[in-house]
Amino acid sequence: MEIRIAGVVPESIVDGDGIRYAIFMQGCLRHCEGCHNPATHPLDGGKIVDTSELISAIKRNPLLAGITLTGGEPLLQIPPALELAKATKNLGLNVWCYTGYTLEEIPPAAHELLNFIDVLVDGPFILAQRDLELDFRGSRNQRIIDLNEWRRNNG
Repeated sequence: MEIRIAGVVPESIVDGDGIRYAIFMQGCLRHCEGCHNPATHPLDGGKIVDTSELISAIKRNPLLAGITLTGGEPLLQIPPALELAKATKNLGLNVWCYTGYTLEEIPPAAHELLNFIDVLVDGPFILAQRDLELDFRGSRNQRIIDLNEWRRNNG
């Protein structure tokens, strides 16, 4: 399956807990003031790759704790994001996802994908709430949500 990406960081330690294969998905409609990835905004930017290439790279690295879907906005490419998340879970690894949506705003089309995400970092980046002391997020409004716990509590 094809996916449009801005790029990858094969061994990131800033895009979630542990060593992560960070996939920067191309395309975002929010254009948050102060965004640190503005090159990911154009929907026709980046490059098209096959998800099987990314999955192969993930399989080759025994140090990975999991993948991080980030961007851009991962929820603009739900089918390939779902394929990557399922493959990652099948490898026994975890999945983090950054989205400009809040959990409550996530469109129904993305609900299946949520079943394969362990940690969701939600909410738009708000420059006025920027805080460089926060772990794994850029502004105080953004939440780090353990979706496994959320599913247990909201069954």
